[in-house]
Amino acid sequence: MNKENTAQPLLEEQNAKLGRMFIEEYLMQKSLTWDIVKHLPEEEAKSIMVDASTYASIKLAEVEDRARLIHKLHGDI
Repeated sequence: MNKENTAQPLLEEQNAKLGRMFIEEYLMQKSLTWDIVKHLPEEEAKSIMVDASTYASIKLAEVEDRARLIHKLHGDI
């Protein structure tokens, strides 16, 4: 397996961890935890998690944009 093939799963795993961190950050801003959301009525929990996922997606996009900019500034791309 070449270096590129092994790097992709590691990057995906890191992005997944970062995504979960951003979801937790969103929940904390709303004074919530995974456990609290788990015990809410289904529709309310779903709405919160949709909002949390949207927040995480935006934050991940910001991280990726910054990484691209850094690579571009350093001539790595």
